[in-house]
Amino acid sequence: MRTLFLQAPSFDGYDGGAGARYQMKREVKSFWYPTWLAQPAALVENSKLIDAPPHRLRWDDIAPQIKDYDLVVMHTSTPSFDQDIRTVRMLKDLKPDLKVGLVGAKVAVEPNQSLEACTALDFVAREEFDFTIKEVADGRDWSKIDGITYRNGSGVIVGNADRRILENMDELPFVTPVYKRDLQIENYFGGYLKHPYMSFYTGRGCKSRCTFCLWPQTVGGHNYRTRSIGHVMDELRYARAAFPQVKEFFFDDDTLTDNLPRVEALAKEIGKLGITWSCNAKANVPRETLKVLKDNGLRLLLVGYESGNQQILHNIKKGMRTEVARRFTKDCHELGIVIHGTFILGLPGETKETIEETINFAKEINPHTIQISLAAPYPGTYLYKQAKENGWLYDETQDLLTDGGTQIAPLSYPHLNHTEIFTSVEDFYRRFYFRAPKIASIVGEMVRSPEMMKRRLREGVEFFRFLRDRKEAA
Repeated sequence: MRTLFLQAPSFDGYDGGAGARYQMKREVKSFWYPTWLAQPAALVENSKLIDAPPHRLRWDDIAPQIKDYDLVVMHTSTPSFDQDIRTVRMLKDLKPDLKVGLVGAKVAVEPNQSLEACTALDFVAREEFDFTIKEVADGRDWSKIDGITYRNGSGVIVGNADRRILENMDELPFVTPVYKRDLQIENYFGGYLKHPYMSFYTGRGCKSRCTFCLWPQTVGGHNYRTRSIGHVMDELRYARAAFPQVKEFFFDDDTLTDNLPRVEALAKEIGKLGITWSCNAKANVPRETLKVLKDNGLRLLLVGYESGNQQILHNIKKGMRTEVARRFTKDCHELGIVIHGTFILGLPGETKETIEETINFAKEINPHTIQISLAAPYPGTYLYKQAKENGWLYDETQDLLTDGGTQIAPLSYPHLNHTEIFTSVEDFYRRFYFRAPKIASIVGEMVRSPEMMKRRLREGVEFFRFLRDRKEAA
């Protein structure tokens, strides 16, 4: 089947593609690569990938192309689902015999509800959907395809057996040739990454059991399955030749440092290429490993600290102690490894006092940049189960985002309501960034690089606009 993979148009700045961990509008505009759509696209011959939001494409830009396809596969999420099914209906109105399927964590955990919500939708692919979609595109009888829930010829919803989780990750082809064919890579950027950057995965799954984290609980699992180092290096060599303009490679594995011997061995091979790279890490990597990574091109670690309160870390099963995180951060500072730290407000056990503790903790450990999110109980996570059981959802009919993409605070506690949680984000940002040492650090960065000056000024405008939009949303 002639197959189109589509990340549908959305609001301006929507970073909710298949590579984004949280679907929302960021404090500064950023776009992640749609790797989870590019992967099946790499398996399906003569397919095409359209990632509308970063390419500023609207429905009128995409509609004329639909006649060329038999199958459209879209990525969806809980916040974007209502808008995505509107796109499904428009696709079927345009071409009634078109087959349309959805993938992503939302439909993985709510397959029947998703099909019931949209009679125009033909199927959803659950779990890891790469080879499921390949079999659909190859024209295989749907009744024989593991991992799909579909509407049969009589309109009855049928759920097939689960697809076996992929163990040999080298069976997956490279995604970067799909990037080369279908994406304008300069449209992808993040506030803490060099530009242009490129990201892809070297493995799937995460050993940690964080109660809020969507992907391991719905699609990736808690067994960290990795590509062979040779396979990763072959893709890096291809990407370096195909994209000479790339200044940094980001490995988007949930936690690349989950396997210390492997990440050290991988780093030593990367070091031979002389490229700059970054990755997600847990704040418990030993200094000796950090040194190996730094000596072989590591520039930055994206670290999920979440909270500065130890009890909250226990509540969310983070498996982390604050003193370990302090030591890790100190080691990174001394070794010259940049940290982008992420924090979440409104997690179970949050109080005004724990928010204050987390703000002070962030100021103390002082990552170079931070991102502050609001606790988001995505369906399929343990946090969602807790919220439902304890009545923490202040409005069960409300989405996780406003219409403009600003994240809301969906959780409310007897001792701390959702409005207090929501407004604490701005206080956190202001108290972290509006400090003399932090301002001096950012200004110094700008003075040293005209390119960085232009970029930080743009991000400053976006940041203040973000704060303004949040006030309006409140």
